[in-house]
Amino acid sequence: MTWKGSGGDPWSADRPPDFKEAFDKIRKSFKIPSSFSFSPRGGLIPFIVIAAVVVWLASGIYFVAPDELGVIKRFGKAVRVTEAGPHYHLPTPIETVLKPKVTQVRRVEVGFRTLGDRQIGPNKVIPSESLMLTKSENIINLSFIVQYKINDAMKYLFNVKDQEKTIKDAAEAAMRETVGENEIDDTLTTGKFKVQQDTKDRLQSILDGYQSGIFIVAVQLQDVHPPDQVMTAFKDVASAKEDKSRMINEAYGYSNEIIPKAKGMAAKILNEALAYREAKIIRAQGDASRFNQILAEYSRAKDITKKRLYIETMEEVLPSATKIIIDERAGRNILPYLPLGERTPEIRTKEETKR
Repeated sequence: MTWKGSGGDPWSADRPPDFKEAFDKIRKSFKIPSSFSFSPRGGLIPFIVIAAVVVWLASGIYFVAPDELGVIKRFGKAVRVTEAGPHYHLPTPIETVLKPKVTQVRRVEVGFRTLGDRQIGPNKVIPSESLMLTKSENIINLSFIVQYKINDAMKYLFNVKDQEKTIKDAAEAAMRETVGENEIDDTLTTGKFKVQQDTKDRLQSILDGYQSGIFIVAVQLQDVHPPDQVMTAFKDVASAKEDKSRMINEAYGYSNEIIPKAKGMAAKILNEALAYREAKIIRAQGDASRFNQILAEYSRAKDITKKRLYIETMEEVLPSATKIIIDERAGRNILPYLPLGERTPEIRTKEETKR
């Protein structure tokens, strides 16, 4: 592309630029219709129009972040969803884009409001939301948090008008229904997890019925306690229950300690009795067998057996007895001696010994 004048530059300082020539060259290069031909009367209006059109067309370029989804609206109606990355839609006002964060976990507070920072800020109790009735018609003060995220971006943006308020109202209704099915003791103590899970399931069912495009991540109880007016009475009841549980546990502990000892002692006595019985039976059987054998020998030789039995008996008796045997004639000339302080020996004559 060449230009008339010094150096072929249309913006040369030695003469004013020839806008008509420059525009014609641009129009031919970009195949712009001749209706946009330049004239000194028109000035820069065609350039401004072209630039405006280019800018308007470029306004349809948009980028979707990794944690977002792009929802395209054409004249206010949702037509498609785009994933993360660069995209293009028809310029405004034909099409516009909404980019909700679908991976962000949001939360709704029910029964209280955090003032300032959610981590360290104080809480303001909302009694109209936190006071609920249990199955036995007792009043309980309960606050909780609902965590949720977007499951379907189009449903979330267009099926529900005020998403946070809808979730809060539905969560409060689900929690009241769940608390109304449980006793106050269960809600205050061991039944908290069940209350949370049942409320989560009910809330998800309600929101699915609205086609809200919301997924409930968790329902977390924050503070559960009786009303302040009856707090003292509940503390007394709780203390009594703790004492009851402690005494029951102590009784079980004593029982678990005594019963094994008693069982062990009974087993020991029983085993000793069985051993004593077996020993007696075996000894009696042995004595009976020995007696039968002696009887058989005695039947064959009565005198010999009698003498042998006498000798065997003496062998058993005499070692444990102190005896002095002297002749009868010699005993007449012996001074009797009694060893006081010692065991007195049994003195028998020879004739007495024979008898």
